[in-house]
Amino acid sequence: MAKIKIMSENLANKIAAGEVVEKCASVVKELVENSIDAESTEIKVELVDGGLSSIKISDNGIGMEHDDALLAFERHATSKLTKEDDLFFINTLGFRGEALPSIASVSEVELITCSGKVGTHLIIKGGKLITDEKIGKNRGTEITISNLFYNTPARLKYLKSEQYELANSVSYIERLALAKPNVKFTLSNNERIIVKTSGSNNLLKTINEVYGMNVASKMIEIKAMNDDFTLSGYICKPEILKSNRNDMNIFVNGRIVKNFDVNKAINDAYYNYKPDKKFPIVVLNIETDPTLIDVNIHPTKQDIKIAKFNDLYTLIIDTIEDALKKNLLVQDAVLRLPSTNDLKKEVYKVKEEEEKYNVPDNKEEVIVPKEEIQTTFDFVEETNIVNPEFKRLNLHPIGQIHATFIVAQNEEGMYLIDQHAADERINYEKVKKEFKNKDFYQVHLLIPITMEFPASDYLIIKENIPYLEELGFSVQEFGLNTININAHPSWIINEYAEETIRAVMEMIVTEKNKFDRLKFEERLIQTTACKMSVKANTPLSIESMEDLLKRLEKCDNPYNCAHGRPSIMNFNNYELDRMFKRAMN
Repeated sequence: MAKIKIMSENLANKIAAGEVVEKCASVVKELVENSIDAESTEIKVELVDGGLSSIKISDNGIGMEHDDALLAFERHATSKLTKEDDLFFINTLGFRGEALPSIASVSEVELITCSGKVGTHLIIKGGKLITDEKIGKNRGTEITISNLFYNTPARLKYLKSEQYELANSVSYIERLALAKPNVKFTLSNNERIIVKTSGSNNLLKTINEVYGMNVASKMIEIKAMNDDFTLSGYICKPEILKSNRNDMNIFVNGRIVKNFDVNKAINDAYYNYKPDKKFPIVVLNIETDPTLIDVNIHPTKQDIKIAKFNDLYTLIIDTIEDALKKNLLVQDAVLRLPSTNDLKKEVYKVKEEEEKYNVPDNKEEVIVPKEEIQTTFDFVEETNIVNPEFKRLNLHPIGQIHATFIVAQNEEGMYLIDQHAADERINYEKVKKEFKNKDFYQVHLLIPITMEFPASDYLIIKENIPYLEELGFSVQEFGLNTININAHPSWIINEYAEETIRAVMEMIVTEKNKFDRLKFEERLIQTTACKMSVKANTPLSIESMEDLLKRLEKCDNPYNCAHGRPSIMNFNNYELDRMFKRAMN
């Protein structure tokens, strides 16, 4: 007796449903994408109990004829591919022909559709046709999914709470609205409207409808292209960063995608404008020839492969960096201020960071004298002002808060400057310029610094000795798994030479085979700049504060430290008046 048998069509559909339908939002995604492919300009999503009870999608698209409506529930039936070559020129969101039969196999489906004068009414339960009749209906399609996973208890128990399922559906519709600003979307749950967009085809207006005015007012438009890719969309100023990547909205040829490499390119472009654990709000449209992307990787079609990605990476980096550099201004303190607890955590985090980079080798307590200190900042004088916008602020320092924040003013209001962050930016750009121009010399040590490593780490260090010598180190092998450092580059401060050099070696070992010279040098420059900078709890004279602000004018980006933290915030006169109830509106 034969052991191998062909499984039934219904069983195959249930198995496929395990890949296509994971949660209620998966059903919403597949059905709404069908509506978009049907040229709909208005789509309504009506949920009951977050979709756990029912999901209803209504559109004004081209609809279906009776025979097509029946065939749509057959596996691999699609109107979007007709021949094998079409797989290389996919311009629709759906194309696999798996979604409808998979959904129908694990739920109860009611479909009402019409492409002309007479509509079709179908009811399908667990993949079996129950009702097939003609009905009067306007052009378009209305499909209702109820009792999802009623016949697959193992999958049913993994559905989450109403709020969780609702949140996923809302998140998807918001993203899709950003991808398709020309389509009017409405999403409601238990008859309460949650998402509503106008379909105005104005992306900034859609961003306002999804995120609100505070975010929309802080977005920067970007446009760029090369031979293969066209970029358009909006990126946020660094003052409205998020704690996760969920708001990095990437669309390739109108398709919502999740691509690690594109996210990385965006993150790299923001590298000097934000902390590592913060992420920007981005709405990025990428248009390219369909032959350069492969969307046929996973049934959800959100993971894609991109050919010529290096060209795209460079275009993203250059476009975002250029936009940020041209549009960065002083951050508004009223919008930036976090809650009291978050503020305390951030302050302690910053202090720990500064202490980590600035503890003397002898570990003795450093006593800062309470009198004002006249500090001379080492920066090459230049006649040109790199950042005229900052100079036009014409800031006048009037004092310090906790010997950490400089208080300055002009005719428009009050400004707080983090003295360590500001000085770190000055030194960062100074050291970076030295790196770029190789404008440094070797400092020879009277007593070499000897370092011993485990055998595995030593082999990695040995392999990178030529690169260390390019950086200005003099490295000599010295016995078993040991090296001597006889000289170091001038950008390393003598007081912290051994500590910095050990950090250099640790970074090289940590990178191992993934060693990236550009990123390594960037982290090295950041660390060095932090060590060179005036610390928190350091009293400064008015003259020193003025000197620091003048030197900050010469920076490409005076608004953030090397690690992306803001260096300056503004309280304008109107905000100050409102705080003290002098202005009531």
